Amino acid sequence: MDLGLHVIRFDWPGSPGTIADQLARIARSADEAGFTHLSVMDHYFQIGVAGPPEDPMLEGYLAALHMANATSRARVGVLATGVHYRHPGLLVKIVTTLDVLSGGRALFAVGAGWNEEESRGLGVPVPSTGERFERLEETLQLAHQMWRDDDSPFTGIHYTAHRPLNHPRPLTRPHPPIMVGGGGERKTLRLAAQYADACNVFFGWQGTPAEKAAVAGHKYEVLRRHCENVGRRYDDVRRTALASLPMGGGMSSGDVLALCRAAADVGVQELIVMLDEPHELTHLETLGAKVVPVVAQW
Repeated sequence: MDLGLHVIRFDWPGSPGTIADQLARIARSADEAGFTHLSVMDHYFQIGVAGPPEDPMLEGYLAALHMANATSRARVGVLATGVHYRHPGLLVKIVTTLDVLSGGRALFAVGAGWNEEESRGLGVPVPSTGERFERLEETLQLAHQMWRDDDSPFTGIHYTAHRPLNHPRPLTRPHPPIMVGGGGERKTLRLAAQYADACNVFFGWQGTPAEKAAVAGHKYEVLRRHCENVGRRYDDVRRTALASLPMGGGMSSGDVLALCRAAADVGVQELIVMLDEPHELTHLETLGAKVVPVVAQW
């Protein structure tokens, strides 16, 4: 099992003047520690579970490129792009650019989006939930077409692209991994089964490690059924999950290993963790020394 790092806050000491250096150091430390995934949120405002909307929030793809420039191994991206934030043709171009500039290390993670407050705050139109899922499916279809180097006209219900040309092509072949984020059982996981290389779901927030992991395990069983329904091998979709690690609150490396063991037991292939104090680099160094080499054997 692999370990990834997801950065959700930028309100570090000295912010905003220190954000650039701090984010680069966090990314570099995680990369050197053996983390295989580095991501930030794709939000305009901070979200409620992490802080008030006024807290610092960077534009996701620029932040991902900054992390890519500081590292050499881990895959980089946002987790996850709200489908209505950018036109899909432009979005595929952005991810392709990230892949080229990172040396073939981009991740394309996308979901239906949810935070209406931030979109309305910046004047970005917010379609209905049902329409966002329709747009998500068309975005996934267009991404596959553009990464096949097929610039023939694309016509969907919501999007039309007369010539979806995408040059240069990505360095990752056949294309940057496509991840669908979210645990919706009727639509999100069905789209993951049909179009994605990976899915990302949440761990539970309360209970024992096994109880937290069971939340993700249930979603994977739903994914398995969708894979069967669309005629796809379940193991063709990489199973990732997000979990919180409050190491600043006293969580030990042994506690982390127990959580990772529970994750592996329900089929997680990459556990992407959110540290409460990622800028305290000793936490990343501890994980690199005591956790990453162990879970890599699972």
